[in-house]
Amino acid sequence: MTAAAQSAVLDGAVLDDIDARPGSTASLLRTVVGLFLRPLGGWISAADLVALAGDLGIAPAQARTGIARLKQKGLLLAEREGAIGYRLNPAALPMLQRGDRRIFAMRQMDDTDPWCLISFSMPESERSVRHQLRRRLHWIGAGVVSPALWICPGHLQGEVEQIIDEVDARRWVTLFPAGMPVTSGTLDAAAAEWWDLDALADEHRRFQESLTALPAEPFAAYVQLIDRWRTLPYLDPGLPPAMLPADWPGHRSFTEFAWLSDTLAGPATAHVRTVTGNVED
Repeated sequence: MTAAAQSAVLDGAVLDDIDARPGSTASLLRTVVGLFLRPLGGWISAADLVALAGDLGIAPAQARTGIARLKQKGLLLAEREGAIGYRLNPAALPMLQRGDRRIFAMRQMDDTDPWCLISFSMPESERSVRHQLRRRLHWIGAGVVSPALWICPGHLQGEVEQIIDEVDARRWVTLFPAGMPVTSGTLDAAAAEWWDLDALADEHRRFQESLTALPAEPFAAYVQLIDRWRTLPYLDPGLPPAMLPADWPGHRSFTEFAWLSDTLAGPATAHVRTVTGNVED
């Protein structure tokens, strides 16, 4: 990446890569970068990053291709510190911090928590903006009441406002803080219309099944755990009990993830520090 390109990246926000399929080379490397580069001081040598990729079963050539994609996405900047390496793009920090809050502090609503309604009306000439807005709202777990009226937990209003600004849709969008919706039927029936709860429940079950195939080695197990989990806290808004079936599988997912994450994080970080020679005093 040229200096001009690096400057251009630094001037803009680095977005979550929602197209990176969990388990893919790009996704696993992105997970490694998000988990470990900040504790390492923000820089890692190319050789060490490729070595860590090898611990995940990624061949060197495949790892270098994946790293190149992370550079293109703006997550990494090439920087030499004695050895050839990569620095975490400072512009990526807000995205990573937002991910930390979602991934490690999944918030479950209760029946008294506030909501945010998102109403928008755009001219047909701005359909690409409308498409991006809907896509991004879906990605943070917003539900569809009608094509131009979406709903999300009130604590996500700040993220909604950020999305509106990033897609340049402020002039067409109005936000309404709200209480619990009043519907003609039951709340759980309404939630099943606004969110695809069947598909979301299947995602939770697939996540739970995947835990039986985690590697024995803590580093690989931790990276794969986070990589498999990372999309769920975005797609699942953490609906209140009144909107969920009694056998909702998300509760088990949250519990199992929290226990495994706490168990594996320390040994995984120790492994990374050993590989990189960045051992704490």
